Amino acid sequence: MSSLLTPLLPFIRDDFGLTYTQTGWLVSSFSLAYGIGNLPGGWLADRIGPRIVLTVGVAGVALAGLFAGLSINYVMLAVFLMLMGIAGGGYHPSAAPLISTSVKSENLGWALGVHQIGGSISLFIGPLIAAGIASAVGWRGTFIAVAIPSLAFGIVFYLLLGHRRQSSNINNANNTAQKSTALQSEPSLPQNYLSRLIAVLFMGVLSMVLIFSTLTFVPLFVVDNYGISEKNAAAIIAFFFIGGLWGGPIGGYLSDRLGKVPVILVVGLISAPGAYLLNLAPFGIALSALLVILGTVQHMGMPVVEAYIIDCCPAQKRSRVLGIYYFGSRGGAGVMAPAIGYLIDNYGFHVGFSAVGVTLAAITVICAAFLLRRQN
Repeated sequence: MSSLLTPLLPFIRDDFGLTYTQTGWLVSSFSLAYGIGNLPGGWLADRIGPRIVLTVGVAGVALAGLFAGLSINYVMLAVFLMLMGIAGGGYHPSAAPLISTSVKSENLGWALGVHQIGGSISLFIGPLIAAGIASAVGWRGTFIAVAIPSLAFGIVFYLLLGHRRQSSNINNANNTAQKSTALQSEPSLPQNYLSRLIAVLFMGVLSMVLIFSTLTFVPLFVVDNYGISEKNAAAIIAFFFIGGLWGGPIGGYLSDRLGKVPVILVVGLISAPGAYLLNLAPFGIALSALLVILGTVQHMGMPVVEAYIIDCCPAQKRSRVLGIYYFGSRGGAGVMAPAIGYLIDNYGFHVGFSAVGVTLAAITVICAAFLLRRQN
């Protein structure tokens, strides 16, 4: 459901007659709520367990998406997008700690990267589905058509988790993993771990916020600058998310072998010029290839930051810290998208995309200097 909004923006904009700034605020209604939802979601996962939180994250998003498809005006759509974001906020803080208890620490990055493939597949297929359905029945019909099976899956998902919970083998494995995790969290961490954790969070959050906020305007960019149809503009977003099919596992594997900080810095060093090059790449193979590269490196960084947090935090606090990370990385786009939309409205796409590239380059250089110095 969450992958539908960006490719449907050209249809929604034309229906409601929105400016770029208004379009950015529409994205904000979902992104801010989604980010904020991670804070109570992480806290609840630590308190009541992941089953209920994960179910709400699936079924709740589907139900809100169904009502989004019934929206008759801009404000109504924004409200239901907010509800969709809040409902989905608990998924990621619940899922990552579950994975960490099931694999060895030296393979954690790889495991988180493989887990990311599922989300990447949905984000890759989502724009293609949105483009096909919206061209036939409009953006409202697209939300409704995807929401109904998603809601049914949420109910099945709850029952499956309950069945697994009743399995004694799973319980025994979880108990063993929890004991192992507790033992791993007992040794004292390096004195500078907190400052390094903050720097990694800062780098990981802003890299995602800047690139994903920019991605929001790519369909509008190709429609307005190249005269591409709304259907083709919606589908082009899939090239970004196809990079997640291999980006997550590659990033996780490299972080397990070479270290997490180098991978995180490489993400910024490649993404910064990539954002600027969106201005120059012509529609077609060049723009598609650029989106694949940006999607690959962004998805490389996500499981690495998650693994870094899990390594640094005690087991009983991991979901909360992950909730803070997801609050910033998902919710931050809610602030950044209107800002980029304002730049585009007043100065054009070139200034908007260039500002993102320059900002991300500066952040990467500053964080690299700090992290490498502290590491030495």
